[in-house]
Amino acid sequence: MRAPLSWLREYVDLPAGETGRDVQAKLIAAGLEVERVESLGADLKGPLVVGQVLTIEELEGFRKPIRFCTVDVGTANGTGEPQEIVCGARNFSVGDKVVVVLPGAVLPGDFAIAARKTYGKTSHGMICSGEELGMGDDGTHGIIVLPQEYEPGTDAIELLQLVDEVLDIAVTPDRGYCLSMRGIAREAATAYGLPLRDPALLDVPGPNSFGYPVQVADPAGCDRFTARTVTGLDPEARSPIWLQRRLQKAGMRPISLTVDITNYVMLELGQPLHAYDRSRLDGPIGVRRAERGEKLTTLDGTKRVLDAEDLVITDNRGPIGLAGVMGGAETEIAGHAAGQATTEVVIEAAHFDPTTIARAVRRHKLPSEAAKRFERGVDPEAAAAAAQRTVDLLVLLAGGTADAGVTAFTAPSGPRTIAIRADHPDRVAGVEYGRETVVRRLQQVGCDVYGQDELIVTVPSWRPDLTDPNDLAEEVIRLEGYENLPATLPAPPAGRGLTRRQRLHRRVGRALAGAGYVEVLNYPFVGDWALDHLGLEAGDPRRTTVRLVNPLSEAEPSLRTTMLPGLFTALRRNDSRGEHDLALFETGLVFLPTGEETTPVRLPVDRRPTDEEIAGLNAALPQQPRRAAVVLAGARERDGYWGKGRPAGWADAVEAGRTVAREAGAELIVRQDQRAPFHPGRCAAFYAVVDGAEVFAGSAGELHPRVIKAFGLPERTCAMEIDLDVLERAGTGAVEAPQVSSFPVATQDVALVVDASVAAADVEAALRSGAGELLESLRLFDVFTGEQLGAGKKSLAYALRFRAADRTLTAEEASAARDAAVAAAVERTGAVLRGA
Repeated sequence: MRAPLSWLREYVDLPAGETGRDVQAKLIAAGLEVERVESLGADLKGPLVVGQVLTIEELEGFRKPIRFCTVDVGTANGTGEPQEIVCGARNFSVGDKVVVVLPGAVLPGDFAIAARKTYGKTSHGMICSGEELGMGDDGTHGIIVLPQEYEPGTDAIELLQLVDEVLDIAVTPDRGYCLSMRGIAREAATAYGLPLRDPALLDVPGPNSFGYPVQVADPAGCDRFTARTVTGLDPEARSPIWLQRRLQKAGMRPISLTVDITNYVMLELGQPLHAYDRSRLDGPIGVRRAERGEKLTTLDGTKRVLDAEDLVITDNRGPIGLAGVMGGAETEIAGHAAGQATTEVVIEAAHFDPTTIARAVRRHKLPSEAAKRFERGVDPEAAAAAAQRTVDLLVLLAGGTADAGVTAFTAPSGPRTIAIRADHPDRVAGVEYGRETVVRRLQQVGCDVYGQDELIVTVPSWRPDLTDPNDLAEEVIRLEGYENLPATLPAPPAGRGLTRRQRLHRRVGRALAGAGYVEVLNYPFVGDWALDHLGLEAGDPRRTTVRLVNPLSEAEPSLRTTMLPGLFTALRRNDSRGEHDLALFETGLVFLPTGEETTPVRLPVDRRPTDEEIAGLNAALPQQPRRAAVVLAGARERDGYWGKGRPAGWADAVEAGRTVAREAGAELIVRQDQRAPFHPGRCAAFYAVVDGAEVFAGSAGELHPRVIKAFGLPERTCAMEIDLDVLERAGTGAVEAPQVSSFPVATQDVALVVDASVAAADVEAALRSGAGELLESLRLFDVFTGEQLGAGKKSLAYALRFRAADRTLTAEEASAARDAAVAAAVERTGAVLRGA
């Protein structure tokens, strides 16, 4: 909501010296999100005056039409003589009143005006458009043509209200009343402790039987409907400058006088209105639910098929408007240019169910200023005042006559009351406000308060968000100032700290960061398109997702079952911005439904939930294992004076998994695998031993080319994803620091020839089991294939390091351990010692 400071001052007598920044600070302290203050005309310098076009000479011989004009600017130029100006615009004629900027002036954007020779003439100034003056969109995109009532030489800066400050406020869903000058003025009045001149306090005639007929068939969807009629409108009447400028400053485009007035009243009071051309209505106005398949052409020219849940405005022909969202083209107000100007209008001011309007907006993808207010909650008591204000302005500005008939439908309802203890805000905030302060602040909000220790609070009609005692406590706290709340840190119970799971999570993050990975944080949402791009088969468990009732994005309506799509998006974004050597990681939760979840329970807020209630809530949740994932692309080691670098490969992704496992103190078993989204020949599966059984822990490798293309990733991108909960169960929970022995190491190398189908991990496991306790480490340093070995064979070369903790090994001991390791490998894998 954009709120011009000059307009705000009509309702609150702000101190004369208060700037937009000062008001911004006050409103922010009161809980409004004032994002910025826009200074209009701050860099504008006159003279900028009204001029009357005296003559126009068409200049020939140029690529575009050029006109040489003489303009009467009164005595603003110091001589009283006509001002000679060259102009290319075509939307003005001799006798028109225009806006003229004279030499010595400066327009927005630091555009200095001086006399200059152009097109063979000397131009002493410029005839201005609204865009050149920073006025926003006026719908004309040409020279400003003013009403004839203004004299040449009149100061146009003041006339056009070019200097002002505009507060740009991000209105949260619970503060819908602030989508109006009335609501913002109420907050400003409270913040400054000043009285409010409420623009909705108007004398409104009561309903009678000879107003325009209205039939409301759905009181649940429409509980208020006021209809007023104005006849005899002047088809030549135009919106005055002050009205156009207020709309422009608030971010709306002037259209026609009748439409501008309804938009103005909506901005002023927060009540959306709609004007119908009375001559185009056929019978009574009705409000009902649409029939499935009915059609309506809305004001944007789109023909829409209606849903049975849509609330529509009708006449005898059928739907003529989508209630609270947009009117229909059938009864559109016709401007003078259309050749059939509207002279009689019926004004609608209604209150619609917020949920119905919000669903209609999303169903038809049709956001509007009216719907934005209705779905956040509009003051139902303001409908009659808004209709009266519209009628008054049409009579004043369009020369209309207000019809004596007043139609007002009101569904039975009572005031909303809340019982609250007078000290409840004190207990919530930890501050002693006292009953007097609580009552005073609630009254400033608009509540009626009765009682002593137990207060009965009647909530104002414009605050539908106030529903329970905590809402009222929040109002007291925010008006007293959030900055005045004491900062008290909770005292943790002695002997407690991070859990084992939390410590592992932190260690993993530090280890990956130390290995050169950069942490990213992604939203935990995923769409079916991402699962399709991953190449997951129809029965893959990762396709079974938890779907959100109200997702942030329709493209990602589910909770993730894998962390890779989010990492791929981050990688693609950074790669597109010139960062081609990337190594990213993320740790977080995935959500795996089992189908055995129970119905969620609603936990109490007035006490601590019992263990049984917490267990019932947890039983309703899907499994949420914690994962770590990485993605790599580009160079893993860069070129430099130290030598040639190397690209990231599948082995780096596998090593990232081993790095994570080491932090858990878990032994990771790596085997070749085929699993989406990885390349079938460059994919590894991770297993960890939990309670004596191997459990799948994750995968790593190079992504499949189809996946890389689908996500738009760099070639040969690699990734890894591993389950931290499995590693935690498999690990010791402690990471031992390396020890430096005082005894020398004995190194023995062996090369074993095995079938190509034998996994290196199986050979390594056999060597370890056979070598015994003297084996300190084992490393595969070479893999060889060739004709010398024969078809289907490969050679694996290992470096074995032997050491004893209490003595220096003899050559015989090291050789015996080596031979035992080889013997175990021969027995278990069919290996042959190369060269034997």
